[in-house]
Formats: sequence, structure tokens, C-alpha cells
Amino acid sequence: MLAWVTDPQIWASLVTLTVMEIVLGIDNIVFISVIVSRLPAAMANRARQIGLALALVFRIILLSLLAWLIGLTAPLFALGDHAFSWRDAILIAGGLFLLVKATHEIHKGIEGDEEGDQKGDLRKSFAAVIAQIIVIDLVFSVDSIITAIGMAEHVEVMVAAVVIAMIVMYVASGPVANFIKEHPTTKMLALSFLLLIGVALIADGLGFHIPRGYIYFAMAFSAGVEIINVLAKGKRTKAKRT
Repeated sequence: MLAWVTDPQIWASLVTLTVMEIVLGIDNIVFISVIVSRLPAAMANRARQIGLALALVFRIILLSLLAWLIGLTAPLFALGDHAFSWRDAILIAGGLFLLVKATHEIHKGIEGDEEGDQKGDLRKSFAAVIAQIIVIDLVFSVDSIITAIGMAEHVEVMVAAVVIAMIVMYVASGPVANFIKEHPTTKMLALSFLLLIGVALIADGLGFHIPRGYIYFAMAFSAGVEIINVLAKGKRTKAKRT
């Protein structure tokens, strides 16, 4: 029954799939890190934990529904030369959600807003954050698992890859969320990443695939420049104090 465990090809597919899941999880980490940044530290950490736990649960549930999930790629209707499926509809809806959310957050960051400090306001904010994380988790889970289906034959391998990737995401999301909260300028950069991801999801849904390597390279380059700016600013601040 567990003979596949000794098959080196399956181990290779596990490593490949795990790396792919981690890369695809970057989108999720950025969104969760931005969305929890307005909450107090304790609530933000709890929301982050719930969000990543839900992402893991959704992925495992979807893996148990492979036949239904594969059906999401079946054409529903054609518009021009492109046949739209449920997967396309989900990606377009998720992309639009990211565009609206990122634009709204950018507007609040530029115009400023009154942040409530009452317990009722915090509870509503916490519930809203969890609801938004659930929506985007579903979108990223569908895209991630459909991709995984084409790369591995054993459900056990897919589940193992997803669990390992989620552990890595959980470890990485804390420092990322804290960095964004401590350095407000990086939040605007992260929101621009969400706009970029939203456009990529919509393009995929419309049949115009943008290689994720290009997107992630642009994100990594921009993040690297911003980190250098933050470090330089910190050194200048220390020099002024001394």
C-alpha cells in the first residue's frame, strides 16, 4: 500500500510540487500580511493563524474532491476563441476582488482614515478580515490544487506537499507581516503587488497567461530595493541620534 514511499520518482515529484506550492503561496502570504496589518498585534497574529489554517483545510478538502475539481476546467461557454470554465470564472472574480481591495487600501493609506479603537469596532474588523481571507483562500486554493493535479499522481503526495508548503508559509508569514507593519512604506509596495496579482488572475481567467516567473521576479526586485531603502533609512536615523 505504501510502496510508493520507496519510489525516487515520487519523492522527486513531492519536492517539485512542494516548491511549486510554496511559490504559489507567496500571493497568499502577501494578501494575509497586508489585510491583518490594521489589527492590533494579538488579533493580527490570531487572524493570520486562522487564515493559514483555513488555507490548509480548503486545499485538503479540494484534494478529496478531485473529480469535481477537474470538472471545473470543463468549458462552460465560449467567447470568441476562448472557452470559459468555472476555474476561469473563479480566477476572474478573485482578481477583481484583489483589485478592489488593494485600491481601497491604497486610498485609505493616502487619504487617511479614522481607526476605531472600541471593542465592537475591533470585533467587526476581525470578522471582516477573516471573511476576506476565506474568500481569497478559496481562489488561491482552486488555482493551486488544479496545478498540483497535473504534477502528481498520488493524492498522498499532494497532501504532503500542501502541508509542508503551509508550514513554510506559516513560518514566513509572521516576519513578513511584522515587517510590513513596522515599515509603512512597504505596505504600499505590498498593495501594488496585490494589484499585479489581481491583474494576473484576471488575465489567466481570460486566457492570457502571464508567466508567474516574470511577476515574482518583479516582486522580488522591488522588495529588494525597498529593503535596501529601509536599511539605509535606519542607518541615517542611527547616525542622527549619535
